[in-house]
Amino acid sequence: MSDRTDLPAIAALVPPGSRVLDLGCGDGELLAHLRDHRGCSGYGIDRDDANVLACTRRGVDVLQLDLEEGLSAFGDASFDVVLQLDTMQHLRNTARMLAETARVGRVGIVSFPNFAHWPNRLRIARGRMPVTRALPYEWYDTPNIRVGTFADFQGLARRQGLRVLDAFGLEHGREVRHWPNLRASVAVFRFERA
Repeated sequence: MSDRTDLPAIAALVPPGSRVLDLGCGDGELLAHLRDHRGCSGYGIDRDDANVLACTRRGVDVLQLDLEEGLSAFGDASFDVVLQLDTMQHLRNTARMLAETARVGRVGIVSFPNFAHWPNRLRIARGRMPVTRALPYEWYDTPNIRVGTFADFQGLARRQGLRVLDAFGLEHGREVRHWPNLRASVAVFRFERA
């Protein structure tokens, strides 16, 4: 996740006792939190060797896979919740992975840096690409292959046949529900297949 202060807000969206799949789980911090505080079980997926090792050290079950290859190892509705946090901007085929998230999970939760956040808009107006907490890289040295906005995701969800159950922004770990496309650095959506 782009901001560890977001962890409690995201964790609160996951029902206690859920079976969870965390796509791009990083060091496993969120899965360990869900296991220890919400009685959840499940797996993380990450391709980075250091992250897989960190998950293992935390006692988090992790699979080393490349998300670009899809989730064919998992059947339909294999998990109660599939998390795709701070990964969409790194994937080449975002729409495909969103469809896979909806297929293998009863509920999907995604979060990503909101490029329409007002400080980003101001930096663009000044002729510069933004560098912020949520987008911490210079344009020439970033792992992000795309940027998106709160409003963009709503359109993608409709095109993918998803029903958005909840949508809000996060700013410094606090929920932003009024004008989140403008006022939040991170966009969060909870959805299911329609």
